[in-house]
Amino acid sequence: MKHIVFYSGGIGSWATAKRVIKKASKENVILLFTDTLIEDEDLYRFIDETVKEMDVEYVYLKDGRTPWEVFKNVRYLGNSRLAQCSHILKQKPARKWIEENYKATECILYLGIDWTEEHRTKAPTKNWLPYKVEFPMCEEPYLDKLDMLNELNLIGIETPKLYKLGFSHNNCGGFCVRAGQAHFKNLLEQKPELYKHHEEKEQEMREFLDKDVSILRRQIKGIKQRLTLKQLREEIEQDNLDNIDLLDFGGCGCFVDDE
Repeated sequence: MKHIVFYSGGIGSWATAKRVIKKASKENVILLFTDTLIEDEDLYRFIDETVKEMDVEYVYLKDGRTPWEVFKNVRYLGNSRLAQCSHILKQKPARKWIEENYKATECILYLGIDWTEEHRTKAPTKNWLPYKVEFPMCEEPYLDKLDMLNELNLIGIETPKLYKLGFSHNNCGGFCVRAGQAHFKNLLEQKPELYKHHEEKEQEMREFLDKDVSILRRQIKGIKQRLTLKQLREEIEQDNLDNIDLLDFGGCGCFVDDE
């Protein structure tokens, strides 16, 4: 039986891999990474060091497009409600590789969802049928991200850069169309040039589609509004934070959302 861990480069998938190795022979463990091509450079350092430390098989996959290229191809700007980048760049390559190499009776799949996100296990469990999906970090002992990072540091591997900068995940270079207003505020403060890049890409999509679209939305006095990255930046630069949700971090949903 092969044990395939969806290895995102995040701390949850690392902790998941460590638990899988404890219960299965490491010769039967595979770490499967799908690259969006907009990852933070330090993510690759983290993957290289952890794969070497765990001494297990590592599979690298890529579609060849970035999320922005996908949005243009499908003529739709991804957002928290629909993120085709997740399906096309993550789920499809992974499913193709798994189905070409293993039958459902020959492997078990693992995701790094932890006990605080247990409600998110339903969609991937259904989506991957007839393959079985397990979630080791939803089991005791229950750990939060800080606990996992402490365990990582104990074996001499440095915390991924994005976590140090206050990001909740280590994917897509700190960018994610599922992220919230607070997440993008942090991106602007920590990586202004990268924020500028994505702001410009969003504007390109608005012009390409000739539509009033945006990644973010908000509600003011009961009225839903679109919120472009340009608008958000300008309000932050003007210290006008009254209508910005500073608790809205959103979250990375790759492999978790419905296909």
